Amino acid sequence: MKEFFILEGAYLTIGVFALLVTLFVCTRPFMPKGTVKKGLFYVGGFIAVAILSHYYFTISRMQSVKEAFENGKEVVCENRIYTKGANSITVRKSEEWKIVNDNFVSPNYTRKFFLARCFVK
Repeated sequence: MKEFFILEGAYLTIGVFALLVTLFVCTRPFMPKGTVKKGLFYVGGFIAVAILSHYYFTISRMQSVKEAFENGKEVVCENRIYTKGANSITVRKSEEWKIVNDNFVSPNYTRKFFLARCFVK
């Protein structure tokens, strides 16, 4: 459950904001009766489906990255901190990289990379 909130925390916040806006708009005096229930149901349903599908696809991509890494394939990870050089880094098991708590870590590199921000080359 902790992993869900880490991966989807920003989207959950945006979803709550969208529900609050929907609630505000649907409670205006010019809106017909029953709009609150319908609005919250449809907007909430869409947000729930979108967030859950994003979580499912992210988790499945993380699993495929783990499997590819363990099988010796190259993995490319985004490098968002150091933008002046390369925007990505190639991770290989043969170069002393390993997976610790869903992060790629290496004694030769100061930064770790979260598996959700990586893909198989």
